[in-house]
Amino acid sequence: MSEFDKREEGFEKKFALDEEQKFKAEARRDRLLGLWAAEKLGMSGEAAAAYAKEVVAADFGEAGEGGALRKVMGDFAAKNVAVTEQAIRGKMSELMAVAAAEVKAGK
Repeated sequence: MSEFDKREEGFEKKFALDEEQKFKAEARRDRLLGLWAAEKLGMSGEAAAAYAKEVVAADFGEAGEGGALRKVMGDFAAKNVAVTEQAIRGKMSELMAVAAAEVKAGK
């Protein structure tokens, strides 16, 4: 194997690891968002955990954060919870930083 091939293989492995960590961080962010939203919706305990799973599942169908965002916004609208899309997006950014740090730390 040439030096170039070894280097290429190293970049491919790094890319795969980065993508895996990104996927895990996004799923964790969505779970944390679900728990935050559940609290706003008056849920706790097992109901909140189940809702967080629904938020994670909503995001699997779409690339990016669209599914989770739409689910939370729709549920807030249905229950007349006054939280703007901008506030939800801000919370998602905040939670992404937390989730990425947790994934990187191996939690």
